[in-house]
Amino acid sequence: MKRNLLVLLLLIAMTSALSACDAEDLFVPMEYTVGMDDVQDVSIDARDRRIEVSPSDDNQIHVYYFESSKEGYVIDIVDGRLSVSGASNKEWMDFIGRKPSADNRRISLQIPEIMLDRISLQTTNEDILIREALSAGDISLSSNGGNILFGNLDAGKSITLDVKNGNISGSIIGRWDDFSILCDTKKGDCNLPSHKDGGEKMLNVKANNGDVVIEFVGR
Repeated sequence: MKRNLLVLLLLIAMTSALSACDAEDLFVPMEYTVGMDDVQDVSIDARDRRIEVSPSDDNQIHVYYFESSKEGYVIDIVDGRLSVSGASNKEWMDFIGRKPSADNRRISLQIPEIMLDRISLQTTNEDILIREALSAGDISLSSNGGNILFGNLDAGKSITLDVKNGNISGSIIGRWDDFSILCDTKKGDCNLPSHKDGGEKMLNVKANNGDVVIEFVGR
């Protein structure tokens, strides 16, 4: 009898939790805009969010995202660095039930075609998609559980690409001889050598359980 009562109470608690999750699943579109004069460095550190990057046509940086009462972002600028970090006040019951829609799990970053000092994008369980060109002195892209897909990456100093359970595919502006290369891959195909010296710039690639296909294109 006590066991049946315990099971009943557990079912009631789970049903209430599911209802609460559905009720909280209300996301609102948000936008953050800043002028290029204030930013030399862009960093996004997110979880379970697809990051899409495209050009901005008004010489400003735009960040489009979705927030709910349980999930949001902390955005600030310190010493010229624009930082976007995921923030959550979920309790354990909030992880029960359906996850937000694909639209609500997306961050859209628009950057003018101007070379920044550094761009760092990191996420989990989703892709990083660079729709066209992306320019910076140092470019770092990392996804644990998603793909890194890009058009033309234009780096003044270095490019770092890191995936786990995902693929890396895209093109890099420059000649083969411009880059020294370190490439560490496991359980996947790769068209790059594991080691190459002689370039003024650095290309560092890591892929665990994924393929790597990168081409070099001239200016």
